[in-house]
Amino acid sequence: MVEREGLPEEGKIWFNGEFVAWKEARVHVLSHGLHYGSGVFEGIRCYATPKGSFIFRLQEHLERLYRSAELYKMKIPYSREVLTAAVKETVRLNRLDACYIRPIAFYGYHHLGVNPAGCPVDCAVAAWRWGSYLGEEALENGIKCTFSAWRRIDPNTLPVTAKATGHYLNSLLAVQDAEERGADEAILLDNKGFVAEGPGENIFAVKGATPTPTLYTPEAESSILPGITRASVIELARDLGYEVVEKPVTKEELLSADEVFFTGTAAEVSPIREIDSVKIGNGKRGRVTAKIQKKFFEVVNAREEKYLRWLEPVSAGGERGE
Repeated sequence: MVEREGLPEEGKIWFNGEFVAWKEARVHVLSHGLHYGSGVFEGIRCYATPKGSFIFRLQEHLERLYRSAELYKMKIPYSREVLTAAVKETVRLNRLDACYIRPIAFYGYHHLGVNPAGCPVDCAVAAWRWGSYLGEEALENGIKCTFSAWRRIDPNTLPVTAKATGHYLNSLLAVQDAEERGADEAILLDNKGFVAEGPGENIFAVKGATPTPTLYTPEAESSILPGITRASVIELARDLGYEVVEKPVTKEELLSADEVFFTGTAAEVSPIREIDSVKIGNGKRGRVTAKIQKKFFEVVNAREEKYLRWLEPVSAGGERGE
């Protein structure tokens, strides 16, 4: 079981256009979003590098936030420029050189009819120090997973490409199921029985040791959230000379893979060493996973000139390639 650290209790949170003390960032108990899960959010990382603090793919994350809101007919009352500034100032004000950032927009207090029309849209940005989501040891040694009894929500049920708060009840059930079964994390299948993703991660399988391994990852039609780290890893892998195929992936293909790994803002690039007591490859981080993981951390630590375009400086004095 992965141990979860509690949130901090000091600092400032940007809430509806102004900064408030951490403990004063409150909402009414009858807020629409609390009762119906009517909100959208993002998870973003800021990395401390020799060139300064940089936020990884900030604009892509904010673009997805607005796209998620549109899918639920939610009008975020702040421009992308305002939220960009709010994110950076939240990091600066809390004196964080590296952190996890959580922008969120949700229907607030007005009425409790299911239709949120008339409810205000509240927005907040918080930031705090957060290490590897699955544990530092997992980055090197890998984690144990299990196929969840719960299926990933279907696109005909909810717009799965939205990163919406209510969707994560699906993930909550999968995580609880995994922990009860002694696993570190779950793997969900879609309603057709193909591999979808983890509760908060996309997934990749590596097949073939020589001459050139191929990476397989579930296609968009497999009920996945189109991850920004996923897209980054696909580009990095292809630049490293690997073929990447997006396709329906079966349980059997995952279990027989030479390597399997998760990607995500929180999980970064985390190897999977075992699924349902079946050892994956040699039961530890594989060669391809290690190579992609190394490249990923070089990129987010501003050591790769080509990918500096993915890094947005927190302070105006930060460096970035154009």
